[in-house]
Amino acid sequence: MASRDTKEVNVASRLMADIIAESYEKALKLHARGKLLDLGCGKVPLYEAYKKYITKNICVDWESTLHKNEYLDLECDINKELPFEQNEFDTVILSDVLEHIPEPEHLLKEISRVLAHGGKLIMNVPFYYWIHEQPHDYYRYTEFALKRLMKNAGLVLVEFKVIGGPLEILADIIAKNVQSLPLVGSSLAILAQKITYIFAKTTVGQKISNGRSELFPFGYFLVATKPGKRSMSL
Repeated sequence: MASRDTKEVNVASRLMADIIAESYEKALKLHARGKLLDLGCGKVPLYEAYKKYITKNICVDWESTLHKNEYLDLECDINKELPFEQNEFDTVILSDVLEHIPEPEHLLKEISRVLAHGGKLIMNVPFYYWIHEQPHDYYRYTEFALKRLMKNAGLVLVEFKVIGGPLEILADIIAKNVQSLPLVGSSLAILAQKITYIFAKTTVGQKISNGRSELFPFGYFLVATKPGKRSMSL
């Protein structure tokens, strides 16, 4: 479950954040190892989820990021060449970042370069989601675009899945639009998301959401690997 601190996660984004957090919790347990690069890390919300699986983490974000934090190891423009050696990292995390990159092909090739053979890229992107962090919100990727980007970067998919579906999309839209209502906005936003979360767990809810999620994806989550024998970095 994502943070309930409103300074960390907007009330109207709790459902989305919970779905993403659940995906990362499962994937990090299976794939996070060795030396980890948390790229575009923000306030490093995934640290508690991955820290017990790795030997070292490097947290990197833009110098002008909106998410200043005390855990940042390095500030750099991740649109440019990454300041790391080839094959340096066993794990790279790219959480809600790729939509903010004007040249995604370049970044993914850089990730492939710094990723060790057998290492893993763990990432997610939104699809049906509002414009955010303006003006640096450039793309929404389809399943086909993401698979093409991975292939062109020399990465092989290990896991690929849709995050959420039409029910979650509707709840997110409602929550974000009612939140600004005076007095009751936040309560209505929370209620809409809670009802949707509970209904989506029912047989009918799963049929509606899962059955249509490929056409109406809330977002995508994937794990990709750089081919070759894995050798842990120190």
